[in-house]
Amino acid sequence: MELRQLRCFVAVAEELHFGRAAERLLLGQPAVSQQVRRLERELKVELFDRSPRHVRLTPAGDRFLPAARNVLAAEDAARALAADLAAPAVLRLGTVTGLGDRLDLILDTYQQRAPGVRVELHSAPVRERLARLSDGRLDAAFVRGTVPERNADLRFLPVWQDELVLALPVRHALADRPEVDLADLADLPLRLTERHNHPALVDLVTDACARAGFRPVLGPPHEDLQDTLASIGTGTPMWTVVYAANARMTNARRIAFRACRTPLALPTSLAVRRSAPLPRLLLEACRQAGQQGHQTPTTCDDQDS
Repeated sequence: MELRQLRCFVAVAEELHFGRAAERLLLGQPAVSQQVRRLERELKVELFDRSPRHVRLTPAGDRFLPAARNVLAAEDAARALAADLAAPAVLRLGTVTGLGDRLDLILDTYQQRAPGVRVELHSAPVRERLARLSDGRLDAAFVRGTVPERNADLRFLPVWQDELVLALPVRHALADRPEVDLADLADLPLRLTERHNHPALVDLVTDACARAGFRPVLGPPHEDLQDTLASIGTGTPMWTVVYAANARMTNARRIAFRACRTPLALPTSLAVRRSAPLPRLLLEACRQAGQQGHQTPTTCDDQDS
């Protein structure tokens, strides 16, 4: 009996479809069928009732399923322990700006679970961050926005959604509303970073404006958050977007942070090398922080995704 046979059996048992099980396992359907047949021959029992119209567990398959799951769970636990034992003394983590107190939550949770590991934070534009991860200079990195469906070197593990809020002058009439329609901002210049700095953010905002029926008038490029907010708060009325978790930590008396009636959010993933052990403790800390930080507003920085 081999682990790959058990994985194929469990996948088919849960999907009740050989094709879907094959997609889930990233295998061809003939390979999945072959592994299940080998397992059945070894056990000398039919695990599935197959017909052209359905796939069902037999009574024997139904009884065998919990045992197979237990074996695979034990394998996962052993792999996780081995990865923890082999964990480096230093974890080099590529960060993005605008994480607010979520980063503190991640670091606190991770260091409680891995007290012997020192975390080094490295900030760089997304292309450089991923290049450093690919060549081993980083162990993991945060990435915002849509990620490639398939990357030969890297895996992208979803951890949370980064919500965005609107930043506009507190003296503007729209600041009196708890929520603002993007269409109502059509006459105000929009300050964004240049697209090559953060294409995911720029595309998200400009596409949302297009759906609201207008093309935004672009003001001067957004280069430094504090300077941009100061300019918006004192000069010609303009607007920008800010990650919700940062907004509440930003002291800007002349700025009103307001929710967009049509929510804006960028998915955030933890990128890791496929060839390295999965950093389970870091991933768990990120997902826990993502759940706890869901209700917090944030600011966005231009140079990052």
